Amino acid sequence: MEYTGSQYIGEFVDGRMEGEAEYILPTETKYVGEMKDGMFHGQGTLYFPSGSRYDAIWEKGLVVKGTYTFSDGLQYDAENWHYCDSYDRRFYTEICYGLKPAGISQLTNVDPPRKIPPGCYDCGDGFYNPTTRIVKDYKNHFLRNADDDEHEWIIRTCRKGWDETMGPKPKP
Repeated sequence: MEYTGSQYIGEFVDGRMEGEAEYILPTETKYVGEMKDGMFHGQGTLYFPSGSRYDAIWEKGLVVKGTYTFSDGLQYDAENWHYCDSYDRRFYTEICYGLKPAGISQLTNVDPPRKIPPGCYDCGDGFYNPTTRIVKDYKNHFLRNADDDEHEWIIRTCRKGWDETMGPKPKP
């Protein structure tokens, strides 16, 4: 634990983490559930700092079956995922609480939307800086380095921290 910065609260069998336990990673992600031979094994839940969670059945450290729930209660469904797509552009908060009056747009699921730092993008779990290719959470803690696929997706689809003029420019 001292080398990884993780914390373990639970039982040991023959010097290995085993039984009901709580395992806290240095990113503040927390696993609560069953362990066997030092691995997630059985029923367990990952709790993320963002407030989201992943409930799963684990086998030797690998997920057998699981359900991801966002911090606002929306559950991800891999087979029937139509959230905020071309079929239904509403955010989850709009689905739950209704649309705003005509002329008042909701830009994100969080209303009012977060202020994006200049030159960055809001990629859903934090801000992305395309120059450094680093995603930091909304509290400015490092989350990950973006690979080429994620970089392209963010540039193409995510909200920018600056305004751009669209369409023809007005004549002077």
